[in-house]
Amino acid sequence: MEQTNESWRILIVEDDERLAELTREYLESNGLQVTLETNGGAAVERIRNEQPDLVVLDLMLPGEDGLSICRRVRPFFTGPIIMLTARTDDLDQVLGLEMGADDYIGKPVKPRVLLARIRAMLRRVTESGQGGDEKASGEEPVRLQFNDLVVDRSMREAWLNDESIDLTSAEFDLLWLLASNAGRVLSREEIFTALRGIEYDGQDRSIDVRVSRIRPKIGDDPIHPRRIKTVRSKGYLFVKEA
Repeated sequence: MEQTNESWRILIVEDDERLAELTREYLESNGLQVTLETNGGAAVERIRNEQPDLVVLDLMLPGEDGLSICRRVRPFFTGPIIMLTARTDDLDQVLGLEMGADDYIGKPVKPRVLLARIRAMLRRVTESGQGGDEKASGEEPVRLQFNDLVVDRSMREAWLNDESIDLTSAEFDLLWLLASNAGRVLSREEIFTALRGIEYDGQDRSIDVRVSRIRPKIGDDPIHPRRIKTVRSKGYLFVKEA
């Protein structure tokens, strides 16, 4: 069954109670179900028990910071995590992505921007989970195999040598995008627009960080990759026969 906007469940982990309440009111007025958690120390169990469709996670929290929470929940939570940060330091953003965040937004957050990012991310997850209909109509394959690597869009899973690969939602989206365009160089601009729904600013490093995380997971050599190659000044190429 197709999931509608009204059934999407969002957990906001934010210690600024006034900001959290205003954000909740705005998101709920646009059809989302929203719960709040103001203490970082309690966030991990909330995510484990509630399994929301998406988590909005502040970087700076009392009890436990967002980076630590993100790292701890990834073994049991595969849904999207959007990290909020008041700092624009590239290091914070890269660390967030390396801990498993799917996206990040600088504070102060514009509610409309946050809503657009949430919808875009959840829409990708929902649409890729409806792959069976596309396969029946012959529009697009839902399972790709490259020797010992299998990527399944309908299940949102990948396997290497029949062993399941631990991928975040954003990592899977990137892997599927590259694999489904195997043999063609995709520019960072194309990848960024396809995955984030906004124009590439030429400085964002999230794509590079995710590629570096995906490579070892799919059996690629991070130093001399054969499966996902970096094409200098152009972008990335997924090799059909690695």
